[in-house]
Amino acid sequence: MGRISGSANDLAIRRKKRNRGVSGVRLTKPAGLAGGIGRTKPESKVRGGDWGTIMVSMKDLAKICGVSVATVSKALNDYSDVGEDTKRRVREAAEAAGYLPNSVARAAKMNRSWNLGILYEDEAQSGLTHDFFSPVLESFRRQAEHRGYDITFINKHLADQRMSFFEYCRFHQVDGVLIACTDFYNADVQALIRSDLPVVTLDHVFDNRIAVVSDNVKGMTSLVDYVCSMGHRKIAYIHGADSSVTRSRKGSFYRSLAEHEIEIPDAYIREADYRDTAAARAITRELLELPDSPTCIFYPDDYAAIGGMRAIREKGRRVPDDISIVGYDGIPIERILRPRLTTIHQATAEIGKITAEQLVGLIEKPKTALIEHILVAGTLVEGESVKRLP
Repeated sequence: MGRISGSANDLAIRRKKRNRGVSGVRLTKPAGLAGGIGRTKPESKVRGGDWGTIMVSMKDLAKICGVSVATVSKALNDYSDVGEDTKRRVREAAEAAGYLPNSVARAAKMNRSWNLGILYEDEAQSGLTHDFFSPVLESFRRQAEHRGYDITFINKHLADQRMSFFEYCRFHQVDGVLIACTDFYNADVQALIRSDLPVVTLDHVFDNRIAVVSDNVKGMTSLVDYVCSMGHRKIAYIHGADSSVTRSRKGSFYRSLAEHEIEIPDAYIREADYRDTAAARAITRELLELPDSPTCIFYPDDYAAIGGMRAIREKGRRVPDDISIVGYDGIPIERILRPRLTTIHQATAEIGKITAEQLVGLIEKPKTALIEHILVAGTLVEGESVKRLP
């Protein structure tokens, strides 16, 4: 059998010539190609103009670049013992020749699947439209793909077979797991936490696992300080359902008020699920009907604040002239609300990137990975929904 020789451009030209043709024509193996190079199968029918491609191997790249196969492998995987000029030549040759790594061989050689699992269960059933988790997971995905990993969403079902989260992870051979949104006290989740799989959690802390957490304490402190600086002392808080996030925000709310020497009645503290506009609307009406109603209402998130704004309008009042409000999260919709909502903008892109880096580091360098809890601060957006009182 003949061998491929010549430059990467020569090989690319051959590939282009090979790919020319008319839909429906049958191709056979062209003469003169090395037997070890993936070629169109004899008499394989090509449809829709898709003529297949020559599968270039590392051995071919090594011959083109005049280096060893080991050097090609190291260059493509960015090893430090290969010079930058060699890396550049190998990568340019690989791109010109249309080289694609063999994922099965890569996984077997490195004892990895290059697949990350995401456990995401949203009780509100908003799926990947969730205002906070959607941009976080999108940032996580981009960073994971940049590092060479694919993503698999974890569930308890495979066809008609039910399995635990851990069994699902083992079945799909994921290298590590991000637990983003779920009932962290669920037995299956606890089993996954106790397993030998690399795990990073989002917005929930376990002593023996890396956690990336929004700095909810600092965020709530910033909101309270701002509202108090605007002269408010009668401040109500509709907080979310019980969770580590809610406990952090609620504790910070009370502590910050105490630092401003402000006491509020228990009737000002109410609970509603996150992103529940109907509940926020109903509770807002109740707060406005109190004999000594608040001058400012805190909502669990920006989405819930929209429900509150509706209740305020229905009562014939205006924001912020008659009642002030603040949200949390800084979702895109707050930028088009009028008046603009005062809120905390969460650094979702940074959270997602850090989470991916922590999980990949735990997988690739387990001996040097530190079990730490990383706080990511948000930013106060003053908006226009808080009135300055005399």
